[in-house]
Amino acid sequence: MDQIDRSLLDHHDEKHFTSNQVVRDVIIGVSDGLTVPFALAAGLSGAKVSSTLILTAGLAEVAAGAISMGLGGYLAAKSEEDHYMKELEREEEEIITVPDIEAAEVAEILAEYGIQPHEYTPVVNSLRKNPKAWVDFMMKFELGLEKPVPYRAIKSALTIAISYIVGGIFPLLPYMLFNTRADAVFASVVLTLVALLVFGYIKGCFTGGKPFKSALETTAIGALASAAAFGMAKVVQ
Repeated sequence: MDQIDRSLLDHHDEKHFTSNQVVRDVIIGVSDGLTVPFALAAGLSGAKVSSTLILTAGLAEVAAGAISMGLGGYLAAKSEEDHYMKELEREEEEIITVPDIEAAEVAEILAEYGIQPHEYTPVVNSLRKNPKAWVDFMMKFELGLEKPVPYRAIKSALTIAISYIVGGIFPLLPYMLFNTRADAVFASVVLTLVALLVFGYIKGCFTGGKPFKSALETTAIGALASAAAFGMAKVVQ
């Protein structure tokens, strides 16, 4: 039976998307990068300042935003890593100091899946003979924690920061190419809305949602943010 199962597994290639953390970081970075500089440029346009000033302020915001978002991603990932290591040490200590209680917890977890005592008792005994597997089991099934990817904090910071910069280029690019503010504003709106539509669609494909719905939602959020900033600038002015 074991050979049959292994043969089936060898010929079965499951196409699951497993880089969810990277996708999450890219989504955070690009979505904010598209929306915040776009709203800033729209707000300054509403105040009728020059294209040069809009571009300068926009680039400054992109730089500051990338650093801030990247730092936030680093701290969040580092906190998750520290939490995992703290809980790992606790579980390693508990299987030594209170092994019977930990074994009972394993049995309780397995029972929740409908496994009967005579079926899970050999599993519990096997885990007690393998401390590393026992701790891994408790981390995953009792605490719901996955082992952090090496250098996850640094990778998260860089991914979010770079994604933010990439997203921030779109609303500011027209201000580099057009001399008149009116042309730059119009081109920025069109380019950014198209970028939001495409990004929203791609996001929906990767996250398993409805791509067209995701595209419309992402675009609507960006449009509302820029409209609010533009309207606020008009009111203040």
